[in-house]
Amino acid sequence: MAEPFEVKDCALIALATGMEAQNLRELADRIRNIPTGSIYYHFWGGMLRPTFDEPEYQNDFAAWAWRSLHDPHLAERLALIDPTGFKEMEDLRREILDVVEERLDESPYIPWAKTGQRFHFEKSQIVVFDTGQRLQEPHELVKIIPHLSLGSVFYHMIDARRRTDRGRSDFSEWLSSFGDKYKSVVESLSGIDPYFTNLMALRNEVEAVLKKYDWERGE
Repeated sequence: MAEPFEVKDCALIALATGMEAQNLRELADRIRNIPTGSIYYHFWGGMLRPTFDEPEYQNDFAAWAWRSLHDPHLAERLALIDPTGFKEMEDLRREILDVVEERLDESPYIPWAKTGQRFHFEKSQIVVFDTGQRLQEPHELVKIIPHLSLGSVFYHMIDARRRTDRGRSDFSEWLSSFGDKYKSVVESLSGIDPYFTNLMALRNEVEAVLKKYDWERGE
């Protein structure tokens, strides 16, 4: 019998690494050596920050390229990187480096930022809270999803992808523990890309998937 689903909440705490970059060459050098927690933070942390200066750019590297290096071509290329396609952070690191080094090769000069606009590398520490809520049956997800905090959405839909063996959401993993009965809804949930959106829209998308499912008939 499947275990109850434990509803968690979370917050990302930003921690300074002491590393920074003022030009594109330095950015490449630092990316080679920063902890993977820094890559995670600069791709996903913006979703939980109260404000985000360049919402059209989902990751901090792309936003900095646009805002401080004034390089829209690089910003666009970096913005197209979807971290959900990389199970390992090291693979994502290599993809970022490929994009940055390609831009360095084609640029006649090294783009620089002003002194006060250096890129400051931070890393994240996730703090998890137990809400005390427990779900016994899968159909209970339908009622609880609209009321989940954005931190809960982040934890169960995004952070879960680096915690679970199959790189899926906690909802998909829990439903799979009941066997193949909920296979179709698991596939629909697993097909959601949480990156090019915001947490409110992601919560709505999950709710829409769950509402389409006939929980009594199992289809």
